[in-house]
Amino acid sequence: MTAPLVPHARRRPWRALAIALAVALAAVSSAALATRSAGAGEQVRLAGAAAGKALAAGYPNPGYVTGSTGAHDPSVVRAPGGTYIVVTTGDDIPIKTSTDRTAWRNAGVAFPGGAPWTSAYTNGGRSLWAPDISYHNGQFYLYYSASTFGSQHSAIFLATSPTGASGTWTHRGMVIDSSSSVDYNAIDPNLVVDGSGQWWLTFGSFWSGIKMIRLDAGSGLRSSSDRSVRSIASRGGGPIEAPFIYRHGGYYYLFVSFDYCCRGAASTYRVMVGRSASVTGPYVDRNGVPMNSGGGTEVLAGHGSIHGPGHQAVLGDVDGDVLFYHYYADSGASFLGINLLGWDGSAWPYVY
Repeated sequence: MTAPLVPHARRRPWRALAIALAVALAAVSSAALATRSAGAGEQVRLAGAAAGKALAAGYPNPGYVTGSTGAHDPSVVRAPGGTYIVVTTGDDIPIKTSTDRTAWRNAGVAFPGGAPWTSAYTNGGRSLWAPDISYHNGQFYLYYSASTFGSQHSAIFLATSPTGASGTWTHRGMVIDSSSSVDYNAIDPNLVVDGSGQWWLTFGSFWSGIKMIRLDAGSGLRSSSDRSVRSIASRGGGPIEAPFIYRHGGYYYLFVSFDYCCRGAASTYRVMVGRSASVTGPYVDRNGVPMNSGGGTEVLAGHGSIHGPGHQAVLGDVDGDVLFYHYYADSGASFLGINLLGWDGSAWPYVY
């Protein structure tokens, strides 16, 4: 089918420019704070003021983080040695690391020499989008997407690394691509391994919504025996993207982002969730509305000086479950947001 133009009005052609500007503003902000004699005190004062606004909205502010905190579309893994690794959208896939989940440092990029195998989809550009990092079988897996402005000609690729460090990533191949001949967009990947050890990849942005395909656990690439593209969430062509599936208790929870990112402080992204007893669905929200029919229970939305929180990832850590995401400050810069994730008496998630 012919791809609708509205979806890419949000991500194309402004997405890369908006992300680059937001991250640059965040870097300037971080540098300014670092050079101010009263930097820590000022951060505390501003955090206190913003906390009052957040309290009134019913959502907490992001937890305190320092260092290199400019980020867009973050994904996180905790390495076997305890180091946290975050990857984000950007040229050659930027990497950040932390030993305590609070102080973050730049750690280079996944592909210092570029990723020429993506050129057919990026038109030679180096910006790669929405990476998803995880650790399985003694190595790190990195799924990421490539596309060109205003185009549904998109693809998701896989790389692996023994350490997760810059320059150690090996290209393993393309997982899936899309074009105007299909009703989905192959960006925003997320790997989930179900209770039986089967690997699945969720992905999608606008068009007909969030999709899922089966992977081969040995290669990490698309299954050769099951080529089905399953639909697990949709808003009828409306703004939904950034799927992330997290298993908790007897359910799989599908987190997605509704509405619009990449508009700086005017962004309206918000984190939504549904759940299912089966990894392939059907997913429903707290009110029983199917996510394939536009359902979703809000977990986090903009409040006070926190704008457009979204493109979320969940990490099961030693102190509980943790929600990672990006948000925009009043300046339009995008930053890394981190909050603890709790579960109420009905086993629905909330941030605190």
